[in-house]
Amino acid sequence: MNSIVYDSSQIGLRTVLREWQLKLLRVVWANKEGLNSRSAYESVNEALGSESISRASVINFLEDVRGMGVLSGVEETGKGGYHWVYFPAMDESGFKRFIAEQLIGSLRNSFPDELWSIVEKLVK
Repeated sequence: MNSIVYDSSQIGLRTVLREWQLKLLRVVWANKEGLNSRSAYESVNEALGSESISRASVINFLEDVRGMGVLSGVEETGKGGYHWVYFPAMDESGFKRFIAEQLIGSLRNSFPDELWSIVEKLVK
C-alpha cells in the first residue's frame, strides 16, 4: 500500500482497504499499548472467522502503513531476534483525513484546473 488505490465501486474505508486490512487497522487502533506482528496476525484472523490471511500479508501491510505514517513502530529484541511492535500514529478519523488529503493532493497535481472548478461549484 505504498500508494493508495481508490476503488470508487466501494464506500467508506473500503474504497482504499480490503476487509482484512480494515479489521487489522482496527485491531491496532484498539491496542494503544502496541502489537507485534504475531499478535496482530492472530487477532485479525480471529476477527475474520472462517476466512484467513497469511502472516506475510499482515507483516507487509503493517510495514506499508508504518512507512506511510499511519502506524508507528518500535523495533525490539525478543525470542528469535528482532521484531516490530506497532502503535497507532493516527486514529480512524485521522486516517480518513490522511486518505482525503492524499486523494485531493493527487487530483490537484493531475487535474488542477478541473479540481478547482469543481471546488468552486461546491462552495457556492
